[in-house]
Amino acid sequence: MAQNSRLTGFRTLTVQERREAVARESGVEPAVFDALEPGGLGVEAAEHMIENVVGVMGIPVGIATNVTVNGRDVLVPMATEEPSVVAAASNAARIARVRGGFTTSSTGPVMQAQVQVVDVVDPAGARLRVLEARDELIALAAAQDPKLAEVGGGVLDLTVRTVEAPGATYVVAHLVVDVRDAMGANAVNTMAEAVAPRLAEIAGGRAVLRILTNKADLRLSRARAVLDAEALGGAEIVDDMIHAYRLAAADPYRAATHNKGIMNGVSAVVLATGNDTRAVEAGAHSHAVNADGVYSSLSTFEKNADGDIVATLELPMPVGLVGGATRSHPAARAAIAVTEVTTARELGELVTAVGLAQNIAAVRALAGEGIQRGHMSLHAKNIAIAVGAAGGEVDRVVAVLISEKAFRHDRAEAVLAEIRSR
Repeated sequence: MAQNSRLTGFRTLTVQERREAVARESGVEPAVFDALEPGGLGVEAAEHMIENVVGVMGIPVGIATNVTVNGRDVLVPMATEEPSVVAAASNAARIARVRGGFTTSSTGPVMQAQVQVVDVVDPAGARLRVLEARDELIALAAAQDPKLAEVGGGVLDLTVRTVEAPGATYVVAHLVVDVRDAMGANAVNTMAEAVAPRLAEIAGGRAVLRILTNKADLRLSRARAVLDAEALGGAEIVDDMIHAYRLAAADPYRAATHNKGIMNGVSAVVLATGNDTRAVEAGAHSHAVNADGVYSSLSTFEKNADGDIVATLELPMPVGLVGGATRSHPAARAAIAVTEVTTARELGELVTAVGLAQNIAAVRALAGEGIQRGHMSLHAKNIAIAVGAAGGEVDRVVAVLISEKAFRHDRAEAVLAEIRSR
């Protein structure tokens, strides 16, 4: 683990100095960062990852500092194009450190695949027939990946549902599989395709869909933090943060933006480590639908007896350390090395902690000075670069934009022209 994630003055260092600091604290070799150079993923390697390759697009990778998870300091790589995300997560993690940082837990790495059977004349009877053949079908699925059982995973169960749809009732079987340190999509999809013909024969119908579900509600990661009231800014900020959370819990319009803030942190770590951002995002948003069928807040904010905030977050977390881009992308391998995680469960818990940190930062800003003050100050650099500022011009343009609170391209162009005319 990192010796210390509290790297004071980290943002003022040069890129090379930051790399040296991360290497020193995490224990990784400095050469790890070579993979994060613009040429880290070459076109030749990209050709083997996706189809019709024409090039490679770079995304900035930053390090979230101050993060403590289950008593261990962690330096967290985040890949994002959005200003303020890394800074906000680091700041919230600093506040959480006052009361010990983030405490995390998780379920086992269990994924599910669905097999849909159509044209069944007796869906209720078919459901029981399939359940009666449970052992046979589990054995058939398990035979597709014997290595999984050797490392402690494998098929755990087979469940069957009947799903009412307009004009039809479907028999839908779920293969429940412990995928260990893989994300698991390929493993469970192969199993679903293998059992589908026999399953359809037993049900007396025809198999159509045979694929995993991204509603990974058996693979959950959880994070919790106690936020000191004074560190947050006082009792009024605490109360307003609770009000902000309650609106997100009650109103889908607010919940969508509230949860987007969580995913700012989640997706950045998922992307940096070469995992499937779309799978994680789909699972998260499906998890946000409550028991009444209403889209709501993924996190909770409560005030404890001491007047502090207790923030919690639970997410489906289908991430892995083996297979896919986690192994084929050199930058992903570098990011995982920096985190020092050794299991998919540990990575999932870290991702969830960063998502909660991001959420805390956003809600605190909204309850205080507003989101634009910090965000737009950082975004000013993007505006300055976009209008052509270079070298020392960037900081000079940014200083004027911040002082005038004029975060517009036309004003940046005018300021740059004034600087160059002197």
